[in-house]
Amino acid sequence: MDGHPPPLHEQAPSPAMIHPRFFTRFGLATLALVLASSPASAQIFVVNTADIPNLAGNKFAENVDFGDVDLDGDFDAAFAMGGDNGNIQDRLWINQGGAQAGTLGVFSDVTASQFPAIVKDGRDIELVDFDNDQDLDVYISNTSTNSNQTNLWWVNTGGLQAGTVGFYVDETSTRWSGLGQAGSSIPPSHLIGGGFIDWSCDCDFGDLDNDGDMDLVHSSYGGSFGGQVPTRVFLNDGLGVFSEFNPGGTQLPGSTIGTGDDGLWCEGTFLSNTTDTTGTSCDIATNTLDIDLGDIDGDFDLDLLHGDRDAPTRFFYNRLEENGGAPGDLDFRDMTSFVYGLFAGGDWAPGTGHYEQELGDMDGDCDLDLYGLNWEATGFTFTDLVAENVGGRFDNEAFLAESDTDDNEGDFGDWDCDGDLDLYVGNFSGSDRLYTNDGTGSYSYENQTTSGLDASGASNITLDIDWCDVDADGDYDVFAARDISQDPIFWENTNDVPDTTAPKISPVEALGNFTATITTSPDRAVRAHVYDNAAYYITWYNPTSVNVYRNGVLAEVVAARSSGGQVFRAEISSNLVGNIDYEFVSEDQYGNQSVSALQSYVADPGALTVDSVYGNNTLGDIASEITIDSASILTPGKTWHIEADVTFQWAFFLTICFDPANFLDPCLGWVNVDGFTKIINYIRLTGPIGKRITTVFVPDNITGLTSVHAQLFAPDQAINCWSSSKGLEVFFHE
Repeated sequence: MDGHPPPLHEQAPSPAMIHPRFFTRFGLATLALVLASSPASAQIFVVNTADIPNLAGNKFAENVDFGDVDLDGDFDAAFAMGGDNGNIQDRLWINQGGAQAGTLGVFSDVTASQFPAIVKDGRDIELVDFDNDQDLDVYISNTSTNSNQTNLWWVNTGGLQAGTVGFYVDETSTRWSGLGQAGSSIPPSHLIGGGFIDWSCDCDFGDLDNDGDMDLVHSSYGGSFGGQVPTRVFLNDGLGVFSEFNPGGTQLPGSTIGTGDDGLWCEGTFLSNTTDTTGTSCDIATNTLDIDLGDIDGDFDLDLLHGDRDAPTRFFYNRLEENGGAPGDLDFRDMTSFVYGLFAGGDWAPGTGHYEQELGDMDGDCDLDLYGLNWEATGFTFTDLVAENVGGRFDNEAFLAESDTDDNEGDFGDWDCDGDLDLYVGNFSGSDRLYTNDGTGSYSYENQTTSGLDASGASNITLDIDWCDVDADGDYDVFAARDISQDPIFWENTNDVPDTTAPKISPVEALGNFTATITTSPDRAVRAHVYDNAAYYITWYNPTSVNVYRNGVLAEVVAARSSGGQVFRAEISSNLVGNIDYEFVSEDQYGNQSVSALQSYVADPGALTVDSVYGNNTLGDIASEITIDSASILTPGKTWHIEADVTFQWAFFLTICFDPANFLDPCLGWVNVDGFTKIINYIRLTGPIGKRITTVFVPDNITGLTSVHAQLFAPDQAINCWSSSKGLEVFFHE
């Protein structure tokens, strides 16, 4: 969510003057306007020119994004280049820590060897794992202002591609599906270069339909800022192939949408600047320079904040959950007038020059508040504002001091490492600015001397900024992408105060009681909101997981991944049976960890028989019984959970086979050799006294079986005899 085109400095709209976009996050509770700057003992930001490359003659950086493209544990940087200045190759800078064994925070330009040799008018660059193979791919938004061109899909050749991670190939022609065909709103005449002609300034990714992959919201500002080219939504098939979400199947005759046309991805028919909130009409075509995804109404699906440079911005609720919550229930409704209806006089963003807006938890109460750049203005004059989330809509707006100049980008990060979201504002025709948060969402302007932002000179021409601790010293640095023959700036944060703030996890989605399923999919998706004192695109990389307990015993730890916005998603095995508790755990890059409150449900096996016990156990020397039971339904192609209860501290062995006659005879100390030919798994478990659960993946090619058999064995204290549990017969369910 970064990148824009240049502002139209009080001139009539012209396609030759646009800007790439930017991003911001905040915090607020009391949104008081603070005019005085807060004290500081010394400047914190300093310009670091020694540790970044020079762009030589191609100094038209429109957007910057951070991510670990080579999976070596540090943050690299990618730049979208060109915009209206002409066709330029995008850039990739690799952090020299990690695999490069150099110095963290020092960057090398590897564009020539690792990026495709393609030049275009780039507006926005997104690092995103769109093919679900755990490495970061690239999506680039381009504009057809100078020449017709499409957005681009560049695939990281690690992961599924089995090549070298961090190296990219262009796969634009194979990542779109159905463009210009039945069900696509794009006419065949607009296809080009494997994609379609458009004027895109910002595109964002998020799991819109809660199916575990990243979908695409593709916005457009149109060729002449006419507000007639629609935003579109494309859904991911799970492997990185994208088809348009267009339930009505309408195909437009050209690039524009007209009054009364179907709303494509949104309920109702198109009507510019509609105030309807019933689903009868919608406005999906604006002069969009920035869009943002996040859950503002607390139902765990991603809503859409949709910018408009020249008119009041739009807001769309995702109605996935209202419609049932399955991927096929995806739907959007234009709720603009409701979401902003509490603004003073019902008036929001009345002027022009709305180059950016952001969602962020400014006041630390675990919901998304609003920042609007140039939202309170008339004509191309400028005043930024913040507003509070009050139950899925915004109110209590307040203005930011010293925000009456030509701002182009805002972004949230913790400048002073005090645990809340401060704000960096990039300016197109003057100095960038910094605002500090008092923890309640009230912002104070830091003058240029105390912040250090006067060190770059009077005119920055900043188009985009991103926060990231690139040198891993505990504080958050800033990269600023700049236009018109200026190199990007590396603002190094010299605060030297480590980040000790743990993420916040709240709320967590509640799953209801259900009958455990025997199918191989789907598992039970569960989501949570995760907030931190870092930029949202840094929080996305927080190692996050879900601890799942069955009858009080840890059954599995499953990875959670960002769905976009503040939402993280995981999947709990749907074949677990019993009383199930779960909690989210998230940790930032400094080891600050938080654990959510527990949620619970009951998983009933219904009429299915899970297991049965047979035979006798052997106590051996320890004279205490060990037990075993199945904690989940046994299904080919799924994880099987087996619970053991031991009352001694020796290692023990779980033997699983198809024939109970092949089990170890008590007190022999070895396993019947013939049994190995039929053993699925033979596991050595160690751990504390008491209950524990181990997992075994059951191959999906097992056929012709009705059950398997399991038994636990453990050496006695004398180590010359074995104790054993009773035998357990576990039944297959296919």
